[in-house]
Amino acid sequence: MKKLFNLKYFRGDLFGGITAGIVALPLALAFGVSSGLGPSAGLYGAIFVSFFAALFGGTNTQISGPTAPMTAVSMVVIASIIAINDGDINKALPVILSVFLLAGLMQVGLGAIGLGKYIKYIPYPVVSGFMTAIGIIILVTQILPSIGYYPKEDTEYVNQFKPMAEEIILDNILKEEAGEGILVLEDFKETIKRAESISQEDILKESQTLAASEASGVLGAIKMLPRALNSINWLELLLALGTILIIYGFKRITTVVPSTLVALLVVSGIAYGFKLDYRPIEEIPSGLPIPNFEIFTNFSLAGITPYIFTALTLALLGAIDSLLTSVVADNMTKTKHEPNKELVGQGIGNSIGALFGGIPGAGATIRTVVNIKSGGKTRLSGMIAGILLFIILLSLGPVASQIPAAVLAGILITVGIGVMDYKGLRAIPNMPRAEVIIMLTVLILSSVWNLVYAVGIGLVIASLMFMKKMGDLTAERSDVKTLLKEKAWDDEHNFPEELKEEVFIKHIKGPLFFGSTSEFQQLATQIPETASAVIIRMDRMQYIDQSGLYAMEDILVDLSRRGINVLLVDVLKQPRYMLERIDIIPDLIPPEHTFKNFKECLVWINKNVRNKYLD
Repeated sequence: MKKLFNLKYFRGDLFGGITAGIVALPLALAFGVSSGLGPSAGLYGAIFVSFFAALFGGTNTQISGPTAPMTAVSMVVIASIIAINDGDINKALPVILSVFLLAGLMQVGLGAIGLGKYIKYIPYPVVSGFMTAIGIIILVTQILPSIGYYPKEDTEYVNQFKPMAEEIILDNILKEEAGEGILVLEDFKETIKRAESISQEDILKESQTLAASEASGVLGAIKMLPRALNSINWLELLLALGTILIIYGFKRITTVVPSTLVALLVVSGIAYGFKLDYRPIEEIPSGLPIPNFEIFTNFSLAGITPYIFTALTLALLGAIDSLLTSVVADNMTKTKHEPNKELVGQGIGNSIGALFGGIPGAGATIRTVVNIKSGGKTRLSGMIAGILLFIILLSLGPVASQIPAAVLAGILITVGIGVMDYKGLRAIPNMPRAEVIIMLTVLILSSVWNLVYAVGIGLVIASLMFMKKMGDLTAERSDVKTLLKEKAWDDEHNFPEELKEEVFIKHIKGPLFFGSTSEFQQLATQIPETASAVIIRMDRMQYIDQSGLYAMEDILVDLSRRGINVLLVDVLKQPRYMLERIDIIPDLIPPEHTFKNFKECLVWINKNVRNKYLD
């Protein structure tokens, strides 16, 4: 195990960690608010993920914490679970945190079984479309808070949902009675009694939940925009615009001091100092974070099962996010990270963060770059960043609770703009059509439908297109010609002229897998009745899968029935193992019909094949 830190780098680690922690503070609060769990959840996630991912991770200078992609997916998870639990966040919280805990444990498992090195095989168009969608989601969903409009507080809008709310409440009563075994069609006395106990507050609360759900996401925000524009809170809008202007403007003056922090302090200071009538963020609890043991006491396998795929998506997304940042860190420090160890560290950090109510995170590129530029060299820098945020939580929680909500909305708008993959978008005119389709599919589905399913669909489409491409490439070279017409390889030029119409040759170039079997199966139909032998040269076929194996078996059986000898030349290790495993060798191809090279095969041809049509 590498040393945790080196004393000679302590000063750099200290400054790097402090600077990265300061940069992380406003983003942690903003991501917490955006997630739906509040600023404290963002702060807890930043503290625990930063500290433990650094302690157990495999990238010395990595700074971890809530990130835009992880928050966007978390936001979807949180909203859906809260909606299922009648809009009661306290009731939904154990399930939400269980999903986050499961995602962290999955990351540990991914690292433990060595999958870290395979993350790089996720296609770029999928990642590009997803990242741009994340930017769009954050940007669009923060428009309403930035102008001070909250659907749950729009009385006229909420009242539209009261009939539906009453139906849902009554339906829940009937379900409760059915579960208790007291629902009797002949006697609705208990139902009427319970219905009469429904208060206007209950109906209002359910209506607010429905209103918030209807206005959630990109489509919901766009649908609410005309209504929101008719009731703009100009103070909130000015605070958000001021934040955005300072973030972009201060960067032109200097990058030594984080512009996000400057915007947070300046705009919050003006709003609080002049006692403006603004909307503050939710109160940040003071004191030590307390573990949420309801994750375990209220655990239900049935409750968590629907979110297993979601947890896996969070785990994979966090892995991609972290390892991409690790590559950036490697390039800057000329070091080499340990991908599997990094996944274990991230998983431990996310698991512990979930226990304390934090949102999940990953390696954060900007914070990592800031750490390196400020002198961070070892894992101690990431741990110091977490400790600094912990100190801020303990000492400045009440002060942080006075930050205007519009300020965090402004910060998130700049995050949304910054996280989009402009490089991928600019490349669209020059990209292959298939890759454009994948990217746009993931982008559109992620933005307006479901992030989790969009990535899965993108991966499936990318895989199918890849298989088709490989099959097409194989098909281009899969035709079977006589030796006279075949473009001969160097060792085939001395083949006897009189046998060139009786011996056919097949060059297999590349893997024989399920994407190329249909073209290969045409081999039997391409061989005329005049043939005495077919030579299949396999020295360039490195791999055969089960589909390819059975396709070859069918062809060999067909040729054998027609009395045509099949000769295999230079069968490589993996294909030979597969052929022997289902007894193609020796049952269909006897050992004497397999040759180490073409020269040996030619000797057999000269001895055993004669020209049937020789006058």
